Amino acid sequence: MAKKSAKPPASKPHKKLRVKAGAPALALPSKEELLAYVKAQHGETGTREIARAFGAKNADRSQLRKMLRELQDEGAIEKKRGALHHPGTLPSVVLADVTERDSDGELIARPTEWDEDEHGPSPKIRISVPRRAKPVEIPGIGDRALLRVEEAGEEGETIRHHGRVIKIIDKGRQRMLGVFRALPGGGGRLIPVDKKRLGKEIAVPPGATLEAVEGDLVAVELSRPGRFGLPQGKVVERLGSLSSERAISLIAIHAHNIPNVFPREALAEAEAAKPAVLAAGREDWRDLPLVTIDPPDAKDHDDAVHAAPDTDPANPGGFVITVAIADVAHYVRPNSALDREALNRGNSVYFPDRVVPMLPERISNDLCSLRPGEARAALAVRMVIGADGRKRRHTFHRILMRSAARLAYAQAQAAIDGYPDDTTGPLLDSVLKPLYAAYELLKKERDERQPLDLDLPERKIVLKPDGTVDRVLVAERRDANRLIEEYMILANVAAAETLEKAKLPLIYRVHDEPGPEKVEALREFLKTLDMSLPQGALRPALFNRILAQLKGHDMERLVNEIVLRTQSQAEYTAENYGHFGLNLRRYAHFTSPIRRYADLVVHRGLIRALDAGDDGLPGSTDVAMLSEVAARISAAERRAMVAERETNDRLIAHFLADRIGASFEGHISGVISAGLFVKLDETGADGFVPARTIGQEYFRFEEAGHAFIGNDSGATYRLGDAVTVKLVEAAPVAGALRFELMSEGTRGGARMPQRRASGPRFGKPGKPGNPGNRPGNKPPPKPHRGGKRKTGRPSR
Repeated sequence: MAKKSAKPPASKPHKKLRVKAGAPALALPSKEELLAYVKAQHGETGTREIARAFGAKNADRSQLRKMLRELQDEGAIEKKRGALHHPGTLPSVVLADVTERDSDGELIARPTEWDEDEHGPSPKIRISVPRRAKPVEIPGIGDRALLRVEEAGEEGETIRHHGRVIKIIDKGRQRMLGVFRALPGGGGRLIPVDKKRLGKEIAVPPGATLEAVEGDLVAVELSRPGRFGLPQGKVVERLGSLSSERAISLIAIHAHNIPNVFPREALAEAEAAKPAVLAAGREDWRDLPLVTIDPPDAKDHDDAVHAAPDTDPANPGGFVITVAIADVAHYVRPNSALDREALNRGNSVYFPDRVVPMLPERISNDLCSLRPGEARAALAVRMVIGADGRKRRHTFHRILMRSAARLAYAQAQAAIDGYPDDTTGPLLDSVLKPLYAAYELLKKERDERQPLDLDLPERKIVLKPDGTVDRVLVAERRDANRLIEEYMILANVAAAETLEKAKLPLIYRVHDEPGPEKVEALREFLKTLDMSLPQGALRPALFNRILAQLKGHDMERLVNEIVLRTQSQAEYTAENYGHFGLNLRRYAHFTSPIRRYADLVVHRGLIRALDAGDDGLPGSTDVAMLSEVAARISAAERRAMVAERETNDRLIAHFLADRIGASFEGHISGVISAGLFVKLDETGADGFVPARTIGQEYFRFEEAGHAFIGNDSGATYRLGDAVTVKLVEAAPVAGALRFELMSEGTRGGARMPQRRASGPRFGKPGKPGNPGNRPGNKPPPKPHRGGKRKTGRPSR
């Protein structure tokens, strides 16, 4: 793990001379005293502060200002934005441009105003990002931000200044990503990939195309806009061709600066790695029939499971559950090139057409893939549970294992349901039935614990061989899926407990309870359904009771989505405040070190706790260091989630682009003053209905009721209403859909949930409608998604 620079020291109080009330005025300071004082204040001083510090009366201030002007004329001090400071030093507040990332992935800025001829090269400022910073508060390369700067003070460091963002002044709009459309006479147009700029093309004149061709994804540097015509720009980078949907994920990769090319040093380390063998600190478990159970299309198989009845007479009806996880830490050593790149990526990113892995394939798909019949290094936890499903005790082991079989969820479930095949038949009684029996006990404990029990369909986009969308499926959840999920949760809890007991720093997976504003918004929404949310302490069971009341009704799916939106977002921290959704006091991620850096850190901590090798967590690792790592990987996780969602939106927009004029069934998933958001029942696609297109009368926006209501008829379109819409525009590059309402609004007050109506129906395609732009209003927050992963594991 790359060692981070120490946090910037807390700013010390400014040393100021104080004069007691009633004391005689001090003599005016000399120029030398003024220079010393200005230097001590690090730029946070002006004439008024200096006069107050030296006790200068009003009659003396004109002379003081004269002395300060002379010092400025002599070049001894400088004045910027009202603050005085020594030339060649940075004031405490600096306007800076974010220019790059360092080798650890941290953002580096340089002051916007700096005289290199006078003071030499401009100093670099390492930007510190707060742990709970919102995405809009995190600058990116090309942004201009106001920073509060402190000097680190470490001698010999190349970067001596640390800065914290006060405000982002400019989001770097001078550079824009889009798809190039060539024009016959030369030059072309840039179609922006940002939904907010839908319909706002950029003209690229001849000679400024960088030889881009039709369908290329390019970065354009914008020129200063003129008074008339389209804004202009020049192509500064060609990022790849988007001639087919197979490359559609390139947009998100480059739009979000997701690293997708491994450095040569990291690849060299991966290729040089050798399979692990039995050695000191590693136990031989190759005879234990562990099995992997994954989706059928999974390529990396990093977790294996086993269960057997506990033979201890003191634990009647209990089981011993074993979870073995690929020993990634054996191959990715702290501060190696592989480790630095894994931290930079934070996690693997999963698109329908590709995976951007955290680790090279030599590690993820080979040495750390638990293939049947092959010896593989693993970190295993053996957990003893009682007949009530509660964990009695557990132990961790560093092992060499050999998987007995690679199974798919449906395959394992079919065997339990009475349809074994050639692979599962021999394993049914000895392996699969004990796994399911232990799972039945874990379900008891889960039902008693009452974690948040959301029931939302998980959609999967299936592509054709040419990369185009074939269909959108709703993934079926079987007991096999839930079995693996419960086993992984139990192992994650055990990891957190072990590291806490060993008093080692760790990265927790935490989930705060919902904020009061979101809870109040949910309460107001439930009132429209004649339902209430009780006041008092929040517990997952409270939300579960609401969801249970709507089971089987037409509002069930929407209320599940809104309850999910109400929740806080899970994150990584070095300090524990529990996991609200799982209703657990302590929780860490241990089970997927191939694709999550947090799990790799936990593995290293366990190795150190077991004293099972020299590749554990370095002794210099402390909470402050892990806090920085946690902030980085939390940001990387959010980046991946947004990129995955945007890519799915673009693929669905491509899929529906030739169905302009078709009618679809859906429900209203968001209401804002600019219009309605509608989610289609068939594909789960989201589209927008502008307010100006609703009905034949004036519709007023009722924020409290989450509705548009007709002034004359009282017809109402409310959050959650089932509607029929017509697709009038699809913008595949931006992933945007525009609909027109075909169904009439409801009439009356609050709605009682009804039983579900019939499924989708389709009309004949018609002519495309006129392109419309989504208004500038921001949509309501989309549901937090744990992120569907190739391994089928939840990212809770």
